[in-house]
Amino acid sequence: MTQDFITAEIDKIFNNKKFKYPINVAMAAAWILANFKGTDLKILDVSKKSSLADYFVIGSAGNPTQATAMADTICQMMKKHDIPVKSLEGSSGTEWTLIDLGDVIIHIFQETIRSTYDLEGLYPTSNPVEIPSNYYFQEPKKRSKTGSSSSDSSDDENYF
Repeated sequence: MTQDFITAEIDKIFNNKKFKYPINVAMAAAWILANFKGTDLKILDVSKKSSLADYFVIGSAGNPTQATAMADTICQMMKKHDIPVKSLEGSSGTEWTLIDLGDVIIHIFQETIRSTYDLEGLYPTSNPVEIPSNYYFQEPKKRSKTGSSSSDSSDDENYF
């Protein structure tokens, strides 16, 4: 994935009339996480539940290098669109990276630690925002209530 491709896709999100600020920022961050093969992605509308931000974008990375690449790319793309990065917490090798963009806060967890922090559990009544399936590197598979994939191909891993 080239920098030009990433820039073009993020430009499309920012120019999409149906995504006004700050949801365009959340969607752009979600696109980056998804295309860097992040897992368990969520956008939560916390505007009525928290004074910290309007949206939380939450995702998991398989390793510290992946998390760093995600965070670096999000910061670069936001700066290109004049969205200031107010704070970046967590560095290479940490379990949790937080990017504060003001009205949007991005949380990137290591897969092994995410359930320990249970950020979604702190905002159980917040409204989830649907992330378009075409944002994903690989389209997410539907899960049944038992947790098994509804797809017949059991060899394929579901990374979302």
